[in-house]
Amino acid sequence: MAALFPPWSNSVYRVALVGLVASAGGAILALMIYVRTPWKRYQFEPVDQPVQFDHRHHVQDDAIDCVYCHTTVTRSPTAGMPPTATCMGCHSQIWNQSVMLEPVRRSWFSGMPIPWNRVNSVPDFVYFNHAIHVNKGVGCVSCHGRVDEMAAVYKVAPMTMGWCLECHRLPEPHLRPLSAITDMRWDPGERRDELGAQLAKEYGVRRLTHCTACHR
Repeated sequence: MAALFPPWSNSVYRVALVGLVASAGGAILALMIYVRTPWKRYQFEPVDQPVQFDHRHHVQDDAIDCVYCHTTVTRSPTAGMPPTATCMGCHSQIWNQSVMLEPVRRSWFSGMPIPWNRVNSVPDFVYFNHAIHVNKGVGCVSCHGRVDEMAAVYKVAPMTMGWCLECHRLPEPHLRPLSAITDMRWDPGERRDELGAQLAKEYGVRRLTHCTACHR
């Protein structure tokens, strides 16, 4: 009796089976790679805001310090967003007829806050406290990048667990004097390691890598 399938069909079956398994594994691997890319984390993508606020102008031209607007960054888990009154402190007199500032004026007269869009965020199961980092010598630029050079702010750091642990395991290179926390141009020069070790001792910086440091 003749065979139902030719002899070479066994080889085709084996190749197809291997290809199917490889495709499934490849799809899983591709997804694992994708979630680790800047595209998935929306890095370097400027975030649209209800008001066209240019940090380059406010920081570089007007020399406005980060803490002037983000007033709670040194004493609260959140950096805080400026109330409309802060904006109107200047813009009630400067550019007070500008079309671009209409959302600010509308917020001021209605009493409703400006609905700013968040740029950086961590999952709900992650605890992050701005104040403890700032008061231990971690500068704004370490996480947020050169905001003073951004027309529209975008996420610079990946904000992944591995990225956070990299600093928690060896915080010294990231430390700076408290007087330079908001200085985007500060450079420790060749004394980075020596100064970092000195500041870590002075500020009581610990290498917190246990789970409950961030997951509470």
